[in-house]
Amino acid sequence: MTPSSNLILIVEDELEIAEVLEAYLRREGWRTERALDGQKALDLYRATKPDLILLDIQMPILDGLEVLRRVRSDGTTPVIMLTARAEDIDKLIGLELGADDYVVKPFSPREVVARVKAVLRRVNPQTSNVLRVGSLELDTQSVIVKIHGTRLEITPTEYRLLETLARSPARAFSRTELLEAALPESDALERVVDAHLKNLRRKLDDAGARDLLETVRGIGYRLWGGV
Repeated sequence: MTPSSNLILIVEDELEIAEVLEAYLRREGWRTERALDGQKALDLYRATKPDLILLDIQMPILDGLEVLRRVRSDGTTPVIMLTARAEDIDKLIGLELGADDYVVKPFSPREVVARVKAVLRRVNPQTSNVLRVGSLELDTQSVIVKIHGTRLEITPTEYRLLETLARSPARAFSRTELLEAALPESDALERVVDAHLKNLRRKLDDAGARDLLETVRGIGYRLWGGV
């Protein structure tokens, strides 16, 4: 599936935000539809069959969580939730409604574009085995990592951490999430993640990818390569 064939449904009642998101998404070659309330979102979803939905939680007529429930009862269209409230994040995680990702307001439109790319890659893995974030190129089939085209030698645990981060660029992962992804059967403490990522950061820096791996104060880590 080529990027130009993807249709993104933007469900956002703040017109200015919706217009900015639409401009950034179209710049990537995607087609877009917009809905300013939950009922219109469902109508457009059924009429257009989008490839992905950007769905704000706080929506008039039907809120985003109800829209998500109905979309999930109908199919598996990828959904990225947009929220400004911590309690909404708790609902998304606790109720396990089936959102593919979420972005917290205020957000950078570039971050949203990065999340959309990452989710589309996950649901359409046949399009490419390669994840790219800035100067990083990660081939998930051959398990090869390159920086500026030069192969980077890293450990299996470092690779699993890097792949987890690269699949959702710009998203901040907690140490717990990274520990579960890289060492799911281990009794290691969260500080073990810090140790592995310290070594990984050094290798990335030495290879010329300085600042690709960021520490997010109070949360954990993310990859940010100008995506």
